[in-house]
Amino acid sequence: MKINRKVKMLLGTFCGIVLFLFIVLVVHIATVEPVEIDNATLQISRIDFETPLDSVETIEVHRNLKSINGVKNIKIFSEKGIVVYFHDNRVVNAEHVFNQFSSLGNYKAKPFIVSQEIASKKVCPAMNTNSFGYKFSRGIQRIFN
Repeated sequence: MKINRKVKMLLGTFCGIVLFLFIVLVVHIATVEPVEIDNATLQISRIDFETPLDSVETIEVHRNLKSINGVKNIKIFSEKGIVVYFHDNRVVNAEHVFNQFSSLGNYKAKPFIVSQEIASKKVCPAMNTNSFGYKFSRGIQRIFN
């Protein structure tokens, strides 16, 4: 069975591109350094509401959280009833923020407490340590480190 010369060139080009991209991926994984962020005092916290927030409540929650000293970068997921915010732990802690926030309004909310299982993980809790991508990246890092 004869294969046309153009088909051979097309397959060769495709294999070459795949090989090149694979090499670039391996080099990137091997040489990338973790990002060091100098935000040792910046902490992220979360407040969960029992029900989704409407637009008026969202504005009120944002305004009340913003009025608390040390709170920064407030992100509200009104359809899920979740508020995520950053705060400077030298100025205020999460419990103090929640207590002040609760005193500013009558909210059916509770602070999110991280479980011991999630807190003891060595990687991001959202990352699946059994996935192929995670294992491949760790393998490449071990080879070059």
